[in-house]
Amino acid sequence: MKKIAKFLAPIFVLVAFFGCEKDNVTSTDSLTSDDALVSAKIDIASDDVSNIVDQLFDNIDGSTIAYRGVNNDNSVFSNCATITRVPAFGTAITPGTQVTKTIDFGTTGCQLNNGNIVKGKIIISFVFQPTAVSHTVTYTFDNFYHNNIKFVGTKTFTRTMTAATATTAPHPIVTMLLDMTITMPNGDVYTRVGSRTREMIEGFDTPQVFADNIYKITGNWNTTHPNGSVQTATITTPLRARMSCLAVNKPLLVLGVITFVKNNVTATLDYGNGDCDNTAVFTVNGNSYTIIIGN
Repeated sequence: MKKIAKFLAPIFVLVAFFGCEKDNVTSTDSLTSDDALVSAKIDIASDDVSNIVDQLFDNIDGSTIAYRGVNNDNSVFSNCATITRVPAFGTAITPGTQVTKTIDFGTTGCQLNNGNIVKGKIIISFVFQPTAVSHTVTYTFDNFYHNNIKFVGTKTFTRTMTAATATTAPHPIVTMLLDMTITMPNGDVYTRVGSRTREMIEGFDTPQVFADNIYKITGNWNTTHPNGSVQTATITTPLRARMSCLAVNKPLLVLGVITFVKNNVTATLDYGNGDCDNTAVFTVNGNSYTIIIGN
């Protein structure tokens, strides 16, 4: 089975188009560049949370996150968090045992190797079933902030191992259900409900090598804005994330399209042709703009 770092999602996608300039993107009352920017910030946090939760689950006996350090070639996490478990570490866990793990990033801010700053706690809970093909894990935020944005909520993710074939070893598919309340630094409150699914499609047969991992990401979600309007987002062309891009540019998404709809206005974000660059093309009302993605 792939070691813990192999199940890191990209990120899930550690990407946002923060360099988009308002003056260069057509503004409408229905779908604006500000809407897109907020959506991207929430996306980036969702992906980081997915990575963290998956690692906590996969490394059940670990009091640290494996592969974390200062080398961006090998990890997207830094060593500024503590992990506790119930039952306590050192206690034998038998099938059917309820397990709770907490990762505490502290109160002053912990910088992940992708550049994002987190603080507070994420708590996961699951039943230990070592022979099960599929597991359901509950995750909860405790005073958790991602880049000074507060996240509140409790939801689940399902982790399934595919069956082995003549040419493909078992590899994970993780579907994360989203149900979050998000408070921006300026006090604006958003809610998001939906799901994101990621599958490791390359690299699962080299468990000691992180940089060759490639993931396919699909999903859809609704984001409710402070004024009550709802923006939908659908990954209309599956996204691809290449871990080897971490050594070149921190943005890892290299292919795929997300389509946004709000009040009958449609916009798209196209991540390109597979190159490890930090640009994407945002299109709204027939106008396209190259934008910068990243922290």
